[in-house]
Amino acid sequence: MRPAPLNARLLWTLPVSLAILLLAGCAGSGGERPITQEQRDYGDSATFPVPPEIQQNVDFWRHVYGVWSRGEVALHDEEHMGVIYEVARIPGPIQAGYSESQKAWLDSRMNYYKSRLRMLEEQVRSGQTPSPNDRELLAKFEQDGGVAGVYGASERIRAQRGLHERFKRGLEISGRYDPAFREIMRSHGVPEDLAYLPHVESSFQTNAKSSVGAGGVWQFMPATGRMYMTVDDIIDERYDPILAADGAARYLAKAHQKLGSWPLAITSYNHGKGGMANAKAQHGNDIGRIVKQYKGPAFGFASRNFYSEFIAAREVASHPERYFPEGVQFEQPWPHDRLVLRHSMPADHVAQHYGTSTARLADLNLHWSGKAREGRAHLPAGSTVWLPAGSMQRVASQPPPVTVMLARAEPEPRAVVAMKPASASKTVRGQAVARVEKSAPNPATAAAKTRYHVVKPQETLYRVAVLNGLSVDELRRLNKMRPNDNNIRPGQRLKVGI
Repeated sequence: MRPAPLNARLLWTLPVSLAILLLAGCAGSGGERPITQEQRDYGDSATFPVPPEIQQNVDFWRHVYGVWSRGEVALHDEEHMGVIYEVARIPGPIQAGYSESQKAWLDSRMNYYKSRLRMLEEQVRSGQTPSPNDRELLAKFEQDGGVAGVYGASERIRAQRGLHERFKRGLEISGRYDPAFREIMRSHGVPEDLAYLPHVESSFQTNAKSSVGAGGVWQFMPATGRMYMTVDDIIDERYDPILAADGAARYLAKAHQKLGSWPLAITSYNHGKGGMANAKAQHGNDIGRIVKQYKGPAFGFASRNFYSEFIAAREVASHPERYFPEGVQFEQPWPHDRLVLRHSMPADHVAQHYGTSTARLADLNLHWSGKAREGRAHLPAGSTVWLPAGSMQRVASQPPPVTVMLARAEPEPRAVVAMKPASASKTVRGQAVARVEKSAPNPATAAAKTRYHVVKPQETLYRVAVLNGLSVDELRRLNKMRPNDNNIRPGQRLKVGI
């Protein structure tokens, strides 16, 4: 049942009987479609277990993402997630935030329940027999943690707005990146369903920035980002979804190696590997016990619920027909060509070489700073540039160094662009990557010469493959590596061509 919008003056006159009718829990989701327990599908319970202690948490976030609209708000207990006091329709025009009148309305609803819970706590504390209506309220705590949960409940009321529309839009955007994300996860030997994590972090909003400075689809903090990608005043790869996905996969692989389970590794994405190592030392690998019992510093509401949100997002995103029966218009996979610069140069030089505009490149390259976009700083060698699809088929060469273009007083022997016989470019994950090689004086000798790449600090197998126009599997085969081996070290010589 959905309560009718009421103004603040009338809320205080509601009869207790009506208030109790609003204590409907997740299944009472206003006029939206309730999702039954039988319709849940949490997938691989071995990799991503859902112990009983967090079942209510997952169900709560499942409704936030897949059922409750942005025009609805759930008032609930922030520790006992199965205790939901009301799912109410927000009065007035629905917008991104709350208007002043809506804030007053919400405050009045929360104050109403705080008052009721304080009275109920006093009744339990003093041994009074609760009224029939209060016994119904008390039963909600009995079903989720026991009667003791009523103690302090008046201070644990939280409001959560529905995200149904926002999640759906994120799902549509995810079509653009999901294939690349999954291949990146596989290349690092981690579960490919970790590609669902941006639904929790950012709803796939590419320009997302948190109040504490986390940025991009994968919401890396600057300091953590610098450990896995380029983050400076020219290039900030946190804002490139595909480049940041590689960093996320590397982080999660290391977290799993350290912590020994995917629930802990995923939670560490919010709480940090050190924090989760402390939790593991006290409660083992049991994510249910950790969520219910761990009281470590900064292990608050967001950290306690992070893994549950991931499981819920995975369930909703993998069953769009169940939660969005009206249909989801997935965007087409990222179609653009990936160029890895051999030389440092300004953006307009790249644009001219491929016959496009600097503004068009700036739209595709979300990781460029204002300096890079405006030509006040050169794009560094080794950085990724996304080009309009087909650019590298039309122009099968890298942009020449700027110095060669601007200061060639006398004709010099020109490098011959030698392409592989099969094609002018090689496709890696659906993205064209040019192979550009200078011809040696003796073509037969050059053809037989093995090419090597010396691994630089912070380079990954994935990045080495992209730099050299290979897939990760091809690079592994060339170097006789095991199928899931991702270990390389600075200074190591990797075979990248014959």
